[in-house]
Amino acid sequence: MRNPNVSRLAAAPFLAVAAIAVSNCAFAASGDYAVKERWKLGGPGGWDILVADAAAKRLYVSRGDRVVVVDTESGKNVGEIPHTDGVHAVALAYEFGRGYTSNGKANSVTVFDLKSLKTQQEIKIDGQNPDLILYDAATRQVFVFNGRSANASVIDAKTGTVAGTIPLGGKPEFAVSDEQGRVFVNIEDKGELVAIDAKTRKVDSTWALTGCEEPTGLAIDLAHHRLLSACGNERMVVTDSTNGRQVASVPIGKGPDGAAFDAQLGLAFTSNGQDGTLTVVHEDDPDHFSVVQTLATQKSARTLALDAKTHRIYLAAAEFGTAPAATTEQPKPRPPMAPDSFVILVAGH
Repeated sequence: MRNPNVSRLAAAPFLAVAAIAVSNCAFAASGDYAVKERWKLGGPGGWDILVADAAAKRLYVSRGDRVVVVDTESGKNVGEIPHTDGVHAVALAYEFGRGYTSNGKANSVTVFDLKSLKTQQEIKIDGQNPDLILYDAATRQVFVFNGRSANASVIDAKTGTVAGTIPLGGKPEFAVSDEQGRVFVNIEDKGELVAIDAKTRKVDSTWALTGCEEPTGLAIDLAHHRLLSACGNERMVVTDSTNGRQVASVPIGKGPDGAAFDAQLGLAFTSNGQDGTLTVVHEDDPDHFSVVQTLATQKSARTLALDAKTHRIYLAAAEFGTAPAATTEQPKPRPPMAPDSFVILVAGH
């Protein structure tokens, strides 16, 4: 006969796990995010895309001519990848133990060792102004999206050689992989979403993002085949990745340049630099999405990275002065960044 006391004891861990799951669901329904930490990194240079390496507990921060690597437990700078002129982003290929940077001014990709951060190779590409860079594990290829030449360069991750170039018909922004052989990228100047067959290295579909102006940030819900585009006209547009059908559109903040999706919590995020907010969107079901929180962050916090293990959101920001007067040569001058004001904001529960 089974001892009833043993049965109850065996059930206790399950009940504890169930309680945690209920707690996570409550967070998902209500948002409940707050800025928990502010890491003052300082240093010269602007910034662009952030990439979180949850396994190594690192955050990669592009800073103009170098990539700063931050320990996500201490918030301290633990290394740098130098000589990445005009760097925009970083891609991580764990199976090869390599990382890749997109060097916008050098029209090149720097390959570095994920453990030591030492440079292994610099790959020259034909594309102009490489911006977002993505590793597709399904095909073991690195996709480099070139803003000025409106195309994508494809690199064989094993050999480090350029395998092809894909015309995109417009300026590419953020991109994601469905991990099954398709890569998707927002086309900012056309208000479109392009689907690429990663195996053949050809565009297989181009979909209009109706009601979405200047799409930048892009995230993906792999389980439900949903693409989430952050749009310059303060909308997040949700698209079915299997057929291009638009399924939802929700309001977000001003000046978005980043998006992420937390699959465990069913939450999507956009970082809105113009008004200094983080929009938190709940996936009620695959065809219905609702805003559950608008978190005040800091003006200029336009890019973000999600740590899927800790559910923390990292945002980059700085203080800025007054923009100089417009000139013929510079009709839209940017305000100067205050010295040593660069910070990483950490948002979480």
